[in-house]
Amino acid sequence: MGRYQWGDYMSIRCQSFIKAMEQWAPLSYAEEWDNPGLQVGDRQKEIHKVLVALTPDEAAAEEAVRVGADMLLTHHPLIFKPVKQISSDNALGRTLLKLIRNDINFYCAHTNLDIAAGGVNDVLAAALGLQQVAPLADIAREICYKVVVYVPAGYEESVRQVMCQAGAGFVGNYSNCTFQVRGMGTFLPTEGCKPFLGELGRMEYADEYRLETIVPQKALTAVIQAMEKVHPYEEVAYDVFRLENGGAKRGIGRVGRLAQPMSFAEFLTFTGKQLQCPHLAYQGALEKQIQTVALCGGSGVSYLRAAQKAGADVYVTGDVKYHDAQAASELGLCVVDAGHFGTERLIVQTLAEFAEKQGVEAVIFEEEDYIQHWHNDIAAL
Repeated sequence: MGRYQWGDYMSIRCQSFIKAMEQWAPLSYAEEWDNPGLQVGDRQKEIHKVLVALTPDEAAAEEAVRVGADMLLTHHPLIFKPVKQISSDNALGRTLLKLIRNDINFYCAHTNLDIAAGGVNDVLAAALGLQQVAPLADIAREICYKVVVYVPAGYEESVRQVMCQAGAGFVGNYSNCTFQVRGMGTFLPTEGCKPFLGELGRMEYADEYRLETIVPQKALTAVIQAMEKVHPYEEVAYDVFRLENGGAKRGIGRVGRLAQPMSFAEFLTFTGKQLQCPHLAYQGALEKQIQTVALCGGSGVSYLRAAQKAGADVYVTGDVKYHDAQAASELGLCVVDAGHFGTERLIVQTLAEFAEKQGVEAVIFEEEDYIQHWHNDIAAL
């Protein structure tokens, strides 16, 4: 069990914590079969202390009670399918009852955190020292909108700045991307108006700018609110258009390159040390040179062909079965199975750091990889 100290701790309303979490890993990123988000608790509850774990089992729930946590934050969900009964006759029921009886909120970020920038797969790629990292397999494009707003001359820069600060204007690696054109706006203030320009009952011809920019779905509300706050008009004229071409691609897994090539035997030793896995399962010739590495935290065997297509020399994932390893061999691909736990455990530290940046205390529940996995001892290489 460990703690991260970032200074004085405060508290945060659960809803605010969730908002920050879902700006990082939006629920829209999750696979259709998945069930991330708040699974137990009250959105209005004040959160002072968070217990962070990989899996929400009985032991994690007991530890949350012991340390006085207000929230259990994990990568894996507790509830995947509708629950027909909550009973102490089974582990799921006992865990739910313990959380509810002790007023502990439970939140999880699963496949949405696998896909999100800085999430499970990026943390795994960083641990292996990969460079030029890119998604392994594209899942979808981010939903984006074009926001067009009409601004009186002299205010276009202040409106542009707050919109970009709120999340608008990103195109690839470029930020603050906007377009503006000058024109003439007209309006007639009627009874009950308090116009910024013009007089009641008199047609006004205003020198205005049409300002437009791209906004990802996750930032749309914040951008519009920021724009309306600084816009001088009593009634703001703006349009929102959903874009068919979408935004940045969202992808599962990662592929990148090692700074220097190494033999597969050396890569196995390196991977075991970096992921703190004393045992690894592997498939491939130990003398093969490795430089391009594909990976997917958790169970990623369905992306074997994507790894081959990406030109990877080796694929690192978990839960590899006998026939999966055989398929990899036929594809000419080395495979490292570091386990489901081993390829995801590093995200717990990242989640703890995120929680403490929200001003609350985070306690890490140090789990053991209790699943006995078929393996080879890398120490013997």
